Amino acid sequence: MKVIDFVLNVLWLIFCGIWMALGYVLAGIICCVLIITIPFGIASFRLAGFVLWPFGRKAVERPDAGAPSCVGNVIWLVFAGWWLALGHLLTSIPLFLSIIGIPFGWANLKLIPVSLMPLGREIVSTDEPWGGRR
Repeated sequence: MKVIDFVLNVLWLIFCGIWMALGYVLAGIICCVLIITIPFGIASFRLAGFVLWPFGRKAVERPDAGAPSCVGNVIWLVFAGWWLALGHLLTSIPLFLSIIGIPFGWANLKLIPVSLMPLGREIVSTDEPWGGRR
C-alpha cells in the first residue's frame, strides 16, 4: 500500500498539491503577521503539509478539542476557510475532466471540510491498525 500511496502523492503533487499547499502557506503567513492569529497560522502550515502529501494520512477530530476550537473554526471560516475551500473546489473541476484526474478531484473535494474547520483536528497515518490514534 505504501508504494501506491507514494505514486498517488507524487501525481497529486504534480497536478494540484503544490498549488494548494502554497495557498495554505500564504494563509499561514498572513495569519502569523498578526500576533493574535498565530494559532491559525500554525494550523494553516500543518494543513499545508497534509495537502502537499495527503494519501496515506487522514484528518481526525481530536477528542480533547472543545469550545475554543469551535470558536476558532468560526473565525477561521470567515477569514480564510472559505477561500481555501473555494480553491479546492475550483482545482477539482479541471481534474474531473480527465480519467486520471477523477480520483484527485474526489480527494480535493474531501479536503474541503478540513479546510473549512481545521482547528480541533490532527493528521494521522492510515497505516496503523488503530488509524494513528492511541
